[in-house]
Amino acid sequence: MLDALGSAIANGEIPPGSVLRSDELQERFGASRTVAREVVRVLETMCLTSSKRRVGMIVREPGEWNHYDPRLLRWQLDGSERKTALRTLTELRSGVEPCAARFAALRATPEEGGRLRALAKRLEETAHRRDLVTFLGHDVAFHELLLTASRNPMFAQLSAVVAEVLAGRTEHGLMPEEPQPEAVALHVEVAAAIDAGDPDRAERAMRDIVIQARDEMAVALDGCSSSNLCRSFEGTARRGRR
Repeated sequence: MLDALGSAIANGEIPPGSVLRSDELQERFGASRTVAREVVRVLETMCLTSSKRRVGMIVREPGEWNHYDPRLLRWQLDGSERKTALRTLTELRSGVEPCAARFAALRATPEEGGRLRALAKRLEETAHRRDLVTFLGHDVAFHELLLTASRNPMFAQLSAVVAEVLAGRTEHGLMPEEPQPEAVALHVEVAAAIDAGDPDRAERAMRDIVIQARDEMAVALDGCSSSNLCRSFEGTARRGRR
């Protein structure tokens, strides 16, 4: 029930301003009052809806939603809003992860630097085997550790957001069958730069990772020449290569 309603709201099938009543939802889904109330509570905590006495549950405007909630991201990536979600998520990554890599190079412990290098090595191994599922697990762990090693708790809390976009790329066929050697090499470069305490090198390599991921998704979606993803990031790419 939660997935059905949440996905319909997230992808515009139930537009803002729509009124949903608990008794109607119970009948539609064959759910108990307790279940319906719990679903309403969760949607409200995500800021997708608000309740008004004697009216019902009202769908809120997209600008009021909690866009960092992993469930909302998953619903958008699984639905008609996938391209928009990927664009906004990639914009977020481009703004955060290069800075996080810079701070990680300044603040990571020797143990964290070693773990990043070990994860980069595992990415190399699984890429050659074309084991995308295992590759994804190592990739998520790599980016989570990088964000944590920045010692910025606000960056660290974005690890679930980054994990969703990485998982979405794999689950929706937006990754090449064999991860690009250049992308894997950039992960190795980021890990080496952080372990060596070189912030400029770490930031530059991480920015190149985000740009390459953007380009790969653009081609997979509808071709880079016509993709909004590419057009949105032309300026970022130019700045990152200076």
